[in-house]
Amino acid sequence: MRVVTISATYGTAGSQIGPAVAELLGVPFVDRAIPSAVAEELGCTLEEALAHDDRAEHGLGRLFAGAVRLPTVTFGGVDMYVPGAMPLAPEEFVRRTERMLTEMARNQGGVFLGRAGAVVLAGHPGALHVRLDAPLRRRIRQTATLGELSEREARRIIEDNDRARAAYVRHFYRADPGDPCQYHLVLDSTTIPVRTCVELIVKAAESLD
Repeated sequence: MRVVTISATYGTAGSQIGPAVAELLGVPFVDRAIPSAVAEELGCTLEEALAHDDRAEHGLGRLFAGAVRLPTVTFGGVDMYVPGAMPLAPEEFVRRTERMLTEMARNQGGVFLGRAGAVVLAGHPGALHVRLDAPLRRRIRQTATLGELSEREARRIIEDNDRARAAYVRHFYRADPGDPCQYHLVLDSTTIPVRTCVELIVKAAESLD
């Protein structure tokens, strides 16, 4: 079963490239299923789980970035309190997420977007680890065009997301998500067309047989 992890900075079309790669490889695209599965296992709501997830719009990473201020938020094993929710330690959410990623990779394969997949599945046999990145200026232009936003607003969104996702990986894994040594393939999807990026990733994944 093929396994591909994709780490994508905001504005590099990770949410388009991931599903397309999964379809061509004949494996599931695993993104939104992760917080849903963790929420079910923990017995909390999906909204509570998303509050701890690095891919969610208002996920845990926003706390590190300072974009969201929730009451009584601390780290280092202390519970994080979300309004209306039962206490849920961020470390527990991340631990369950790691287990979900590992089990899904082993049992069904898949294309995994975000959640430090390259670190969590670094030892998985035959896994391909991919990084999508590009200069900030090109990501701003692409985000503004696709989202019909001003470049100023696109820059704000990108910088918030970049800080949040990097904080998640650094805090829980003491790793730099931008370190190319973690990946087999690094692509600039603002210059290389999305379709070509998909084909390159599929070819690379198939070559690991």
